Amino acid sequence: MPPAPPYYYSPPPPPPGRGKGGVWKFLAVTMFVLCGLYITGRLIFVAPKLPTHGGMGQRKTHEMMEVVVKDNSSRDKIAVIDVDGVIMSGVSDRSGRSLVQMIEEQLEAAKEDKRVKAVILRVDSPGGEVMASDDIYNLIADFQEKSLKPVIASMGNVAASGGYYVSAHCRWIVANELTITGSIGVIMHGYNFRGLMDKVGIRPEVFKSGKFKDMMSSDKAESEILPEEKKIIQDLIDETFQKFKGVVADGRGYANKQNSGKGRKLAPNWQDFADGRIVSGKKAFELGFVDELGNFDTAVERAHSIAGIQDANLIQYQTPFNLGNILRLFGESQARSQTIKVDVGLDFPKLKAGQTYFILPTALPR
Repeated sequence: MPPAPPYYYSPPPPPPGRGKGGVWKFLAVTMFVLCGLYITGRLIFVAPKLPTHGGMGQRKTHEMMEVVVKDNSSRDKIAVIDVDGVIMSGVSDRSGRSLVQMIEEQLEAAKEDKRVKAVILRVDSPGGEVMASDDIYNLIADFQEKSLKPVIASMGNVAASGGYYVSAHCRWIVANELTITGSIGVIMHGYNFRGLMDKVGIRPEVFKSGKFKDMMSSDKAESEILPEEKKIIQDLIDETFQKFKGVVADGRGYANKQNSGKGRKLAPNWQDFADGRIVSGKKAFELGFVDELGNFDTAVERAHSIAGIQDANLIQYQTPFNLGNILRLFGESQARSQTIKVDVGLDFPKLKAGQTYFILPTALPR
């Protein structure tokens, strides 16, 4: 009897209607939903000058969403604005705005809201770019002059260099005894790779229109760096440093005048400590760099007394929902997925060569 033929299993045919057309339908529905969310977000949060009120203590203010972080059942409000991290001119949030732009919008919202009686600038920063720090300083000075509302600085762990610069024109400055502040000075940082290039046999070819056109080039030999070049750079640093000291003197003088002498005056020898050194909050108080020792609650109490109010709700301004921010996040995620990053446990700021900074040297990459 011949053996039976082997049995072969034949899988059933795929169910109809699951081809490529189903994928396109899914994508079309997804895009339709996202467009609906975008339109809804625009109508609710971004419609110009619509004083819409919502739950959770939120209120639309221009392009910012007002959020109550502490409800004291008061009609008056104190706006809390954060200066956190390295002060840079580049993009700081998902909306594509810089730190300077965000602070400008928040101050504008606080100025136009009659129920906002004061602003607390909560600073926790080692400093940053000279221009960005100066822009924030001027925004605060302009806000106080035009709105007649006081800005009280509340220093956190670090408020040094540019972090102190942006605080200098505040009506009152509060620091903890252990706050790291001071570091009044300017730094320009860079690397020279010529020694390494010589070892591997690489020599740069430079064609320039003038003898100073390649100033601070990272591939110049020590013998090629002219004495005049060093003097030009040092003069630039010294000029910016004088500007920093002028900001400190003017800002503290303004505060003392506005406070009718109730705050701290700069000590006669304060410039001896304006050599880049850091000081504690306690030492800063002795030198007149800050007006009072305490914490954030101390700053809130001081804001009450200066503004002449009994109590106030604490509010902050946040960026409202926007579909563009979500799409930007997707784009950044895709870009990161194509980038190889070596994590050494440190997150250094991206400092630009040849640019001046008000920043703690410890924040510079090594």
